[in-house]
Amino acid sequence: MLCNFANFDDAGIFKLSEDLALVQTIDFFTPVVDDPWVYGAVAAANSLSDIYAMGGKPLTALSIVAFPPKGDFTILEQMMAGGMEKLKEAEVHLLGGHTIQDKEIKFGYAITGTIHPRRIVTNSAARTGELLILTKPLGIGIITTGIKLQKASSEAIKRVSEVMMELNRQASQIMLRYGVSAATDITGYGLLGHCCEMASASKISLELYFPEISVIPEALELSKKKVFAGGLLANRSFFGERVELAPSLGEEKRALLFDPQTSGGLLIASPRHETDRMVSEMSKEGIEAKIIGRVIEKKRKEVYVTDERLTR
Repeated sequence: MLCNFANFDDAGIFKLSEDLALVQTIDFFTPVVDDPWVYGAVAAANSLSDIYAMGGKPLTALSIVAFPPKGDFTILEQMMAGGMEKLKEAEVHLLGGHTIQDKEIKFGYAITGTIHPRRIVTNSAARTGELLILTKPLGIGIITTGIKLQKASSEAIKRVSEVMMELNRQASQIMLRYGVSAATDITGYGLLGHCCEMASASKISLELYFPEISVIPEALELSKKKVFAGGLLANRSFFGERVELAPSLGEEKRALLFDPQTSGGLLIASPRHETDRMVSEMSKEGIEAKIIGRVIEKKRKEVYVTDERLTR
């Protein structure tokens, strides 16, 4: 076993030979949007993300479904169709799955892929002096909560659906070409939670610069109205003492940093001399990659967030 939950890595890795290892993960969740096809596609993209974060190549999937016994099975059909379309885009084969009866819908996948044992990208190898890249905007949890409360506009729903359905495949392939050694995907623990995990595992601290972070339009406005996912409060309770936030950051900005993401972007620790080229290449592929911070020597807190621009 090369990787497990000890360092909060995104997937488990089991070595088969000197040049081949299995990489495996599983994820499923309740609906985050009203459109069942989009929900299925998001569930697939989200499940695949852990494999991409570690630099692996996903190959097969098993579906996990919980569905009401008297539910509308056309909804289930559309969920599965959306998931299949996203798996097809990722060139991943669905081998089967398992369905149970449940009063609440849940959907996701167990994913198996391959990776070279000496080319694993973990969250525990970030080095002082490296720069931090984030490949998707924040605000997913706030907007999906706005959808449930019928407070999100049609434009926000369209945008958040696009962000969640976007595979992290290209971002992963590009980061591998630049030899990065540390990355993670931003999901339920929010940006600050996953930054804390990287900092703890790598025995360093991170500096984030809020003005550099992309945010989905309307998320800030909904945050000002305290449209928060339940996980946001849990993240703030669990990780709050491990971070230091600039006093000038208002409550709405702080909430975005703790906001749980579904199918969020990759957080990549990149060698300084390669960062601009990597971001440029990602941008050419339509990836909303931004340099949002840097790795610093270990200090009292794991993450420090300022309301200033990053200077290099």
